[in-house]
Amino acid sequence: MRGIMFDKLEDLLIRFEEILSELNEPTVANDQQRFRKLMKEQSDLTPIVEAYKEYKKAGQDVEDSLAMLEEESDDEMREMLKEELNVAKKRIEELEQELKILLLPKDPNDDKNVIIEIRAGAGGDEAALFAAEIYRMYVHYAEGQRWRVETMNVDEIGIGGMKEVQFTIIGQGAYSKMKYESGVHRVQRVPETESGGRIHTSTISVAVMPEVDDDIDIVIEDKDIRIDVMRASGNGGQCVNTTDSAVRLTHYPTGIVVYSQTEKSQLQNKAKAFALLKAKLYDIEQQQRHDAEAEMRRSQIGTGDRSEKIRTYNFPQGRVTEHRIKLTLYKIDSVMNGDIQEIIDSLIAADQAAKLAKMNETA
Repeated sequence: MRGIMFDKLEDLLIRFEEILSELNEPTVANDQQRFRKLMKEQSDLTPIVEAYKEYKKAGQDVEDSLAMLEEESDDEMREMLKEELNVAKKRIEELEQELKILLLPKDPNDDKNVIIEIRAGAGGDEAALFAAEIYRMYVHYAEGQRWRVETMNVDEIGIGGMKEVQFTIIGQGAYSKMKYESGVHRVQRVPETESGGRIHTSTISVAVMPEVDDDIDIVIEDKDIRIDVMRASGNGGQCVNTTDSAVRLTHYPTGIVVYSQTEKSQLQNKAKAFALLKAKLYDIEQQQRHDAEAEMRRSQIGTGDRSEKIRTYNFPQGRVTEHRIKLTLYKIDSVMNGDIQEIIDSLIAADQAAKLAKMNETA
């Protein structure tokens, strides 16, 4: 396993040097498509190459310390060399683990923007209120990451809840962090309308889909789609009900219907609706591939099933429980305000550990 890994690292180091050389060629500078492709490859390889160079340096430090120990007779100096040797050995172990993680197959969608769909489930108005709170939680988290949020469609109820909402998060690596949010989120609390003080349980579903860009070929035939334009409804901005700006798309082969009304321009709403439809069609492809790869699923966090209950928000106890990794945090207020990084980091770490274990089994 180690021999194979380090052979691959040497190959990547050679490739990295080749890229640097190519980027200095005048012909590349004039070919923007090739230049961007090389810059992307360089960016992807940089953390691996830097960690590998540090690993090699630590290995050299170990050899140097061992050689000096053989020659050194002064006790105080020997103790200092032994300490340096132990530090270098420990760093080698850390870097070897880091390199294993860096060499794990990368999800090709990780760098993409995401389209998120939140739907109220069991619980009536209380579920719709919770859906709105989860939407705001994601918006706050996105703002903290300096990502941009664009709402595509929202179906609101009069008391501030949302039956459903679709929105895009635009930012580097958004999918790599948000993809773990797909599934059923459950809330346990006493609704404001509950006079008896009883705790109610409500649910919402969250679907996280990578935004489909030009490098993914999703073909939508004209004969397979119906486009309807209409006046927007709801509590939109000025002019929302005065022009036929809202767009609804119906995709006949799948029965998918998407709707966009948040923009004043019909063209903008049409573009958003097509973006959502493409994301849904691509997501169906991914789910079918995911279902076919049952063995691969065992090395991932959770089943990946949209009906899987992934998290519980218990307000009376002030806790949030992430069921897939059995993590419980007693800071529900800060979580609902967008402080979900600890949960995301824990899910990423658990996912990497599971994949490493799987890789070691097959090595």
